[in-house]
Amino acid sequence: MIKKERGLVICISGMAGSGKSTLAKRIAERYGLSYFSGGDALKQLAVEKGYKPKGDGWWESEEGLRFLKERKKDERFDKRVDDKLLEMADRGNVVLDSWTMPWLLKGEALKIWLKVSLEKRAERAAKRDRIEIQSIMGIIQEKDEMTRSIYKSLYGFDFGRDLSPFDLILNTDRFGPDEVYDVVSKVIDLYIKKLHKAG
Repeated sequence: MIKKERGLVICISGMAGSGKSTLAKRIAERYGLSYFSGGDALKQLAVEKGYKPKGDGWWESEEGLRFLKERKKDERFDKRVDDKLLEMADRGNVVLDSWTMPWLLKGEALKIWLKVSLEKRAERAAKRDRIEIQSIMGIIQEKDEMTRSIYKSLYGFDFGRDLSPFDLILNTDRFGPDEVYDVVSKVIDLYIKKLHKAG
């Protein structure tokens, strides 16, 4: 059971290309919190298995998809990462950049989902990797379905479709990174005030 006295815990989630990692790092810096990324932890496990995860587009690469298929066959990869994330949450005063924690984490935490369309994600990835939008769109959809299948099998939640755990859902198609940061910061300020009143 997560302790109520653990301090501030913020979960930021969203599909790849939503800007969640950039936002989570900025929020951690602003509020003096630790930052922990589930994606980075998975990449470290990939390194241990002999993969070479480099660059922001690695998950959409042939090697990244191969590791995703390996994760699908062996749930220990994701379990190890999620156990670590839960441990970080238990310590408190942390921003978790994670796909699983909003559903798995019990106790007091602010959970934020950054909504983004498939078209916008493909546009961003195509610009980043300098390839055609249509080419990357199919890869993104394949990756989404495999990721959803992993979490459905492991934990039973419908990743990216069931948004019931979230306190704030923000459409990043409509707002730039700075605007998203400003909105989320205001919500966190209100959340902190609420925690202090409750304490």
